[in-house]
Amino acid sequence: QVQLVESGGGLVQAGESLRLSCVPSRRLFSINAMSWYRQAPGKQRELVATITSGGMTDYADSVRGRFTISRDNAKNTMYLQMNSLKPEDTAVYRCRYYGGGSRDYWGQGTQVTVSS
Repeated sequence: QVQLVESGGGLVQAGESLRLSCVPSRRLFSINAMSWYRQAPGKQRELVATITSGGMTDYADSVRGRFTISRDNAKNTMYLQMNSLKPEDTAVYRCRYYGGGSRDYWGQGTQVTVSS
């Protein structure tokens, strides 16, 4: 079993920043893609950002230009830098490491709350 653990969530005011981290319980290899998802109450789960094994990134339109996804291979850790936060960014954020087939790992989520 592999668990992903998110950290860095919290309560901030609009315009402030947070950095989320995602670290697996053990070292993972041959990961094809790493992603951040979020889900707010009453809304569907949304793919926020993805970084591939080749280093390519993709973002939801709602966060492009404000959020940056990155990885540290030496630390086996993924990050989501969130700048200029807005109240509509409030959600539970979950990380995902996908290695192909059944190698699909999810975190439990960390709460991000942005006040007006």
